[in-house]
Amino acid sequence: MVTAANDNTERLFVMEQTGYVLVVENGEYLPEPFLDISHLLPLSVYHGSYTEQGLLGLAFHPRYAENGYFFVSYTAQDGSSVIARYQVSATNPNLADSNSAEIILTHPQPFPDHNGGNLAFGPDGYLYMGFGDGGRPAEPNYYAQQPNTLLGKLIRIDVDSDTPYTIPPDNPFIDVPDFRPEIWAIGLRNPWRFSFDRVTGDLWIADVGQWRIEEINYQPVGVGGQNYGWGVYEGTEPYLEDATLTILPHTPPILEYTHDEGCSVTGGYVYRGQALPELHGQYFYGDYCSGRIWLATRQPDGVWTSQLFMETGFVISSFGEDYNGELLLVDYKGGIYRLIRK
Repeated sequence: MVTAANDNTERLFVMEQTGYVLVVENGEYLPEPFLDISHLLPLSVYHGSYTEQGLLGLAFHPRYAENGYFFVSYTAQDGSSVIARYQVSATNPNLADSNSAEIILTHPQPFPDHNGGNLAFGPDGYLYMGFGDGGRPAEPNYYAQQPNTLLGKLIRIDVDSDTPYTIPPDNPFIDVPDFRPEIWAIGLRNPWRFSFDRVTGDLWIADVGQWRIEEINYQPVGVGGQNYGWGVYEGTEPYLEDATLTILPHTPPILEYTHDEGCSVTGGYVYRGQALPELHGQYFYGDYCSGRIWLATRQPDGVWTSQLFMETGFVISSFGEDYNGELLLVDYKGGIYRLIRK
């Protein structure tokens, strides 16, 4: 993934699955990594075969320019998911202090698949993380519908406390028996990138499907408690004929597409840059397999519609925003691209 820090610079920070965070300044990679946690990751990350483990998320604190804090999510050597906080070096803004690590949260994973890992700060200043259901195809435990695990959930925590984290007082399940209080929304299979609209604060969640359907979920700013249905629904279609939702009703996606058009959705951003003002307010998303990019537009009646924007030929693993809100795209084969006018 690629992102910018909240520090009034034009630098980009590129996260690699193998455990490195690199700095791009003036269009060039700096020779020394900003952060190297490769020694903390499972050996499977380095075998050269496909894996969903590794360094999976990076988010800079909203007050990074003041406190130097940033957060990463990664897979530990025992397979568990970890959120850790680091701080930038006191003497070099292009280096992290590797000795500053503080573990914020760990959670076991039953399998090396569907680990999620995306991190982002919301407009409320709280840290959000997406957990996949941790399962293989036809995952038998229905973790995404179980209230006592973080698997298959979006969580929301307050990391501005003396303890590793506290629970925001308005989390939707904070006083609900059997629910983990960190949970913000449930029913996700593998939320591969979610983002907040930097103007409205609305939340967009792309959830990777199983056999047929990829979906985009939309959440108005500050409204949690949804059940996006996975384990029982794939998109708007029933996934299991004999299963029912027992704890929360289904919130269907606002957009979906079948595997005729791709096989693994990659969530993007609502465009808020200045280079292409005619695209302002439209949500960009893509597909890892087909390389297609779509944009979603809200119609006057409130319904979201989607249209094909571009065929790239890329393996779209992530989108990003630079400091000015311009859209970036990461090709898993190598390369970071910026959306510009032709």
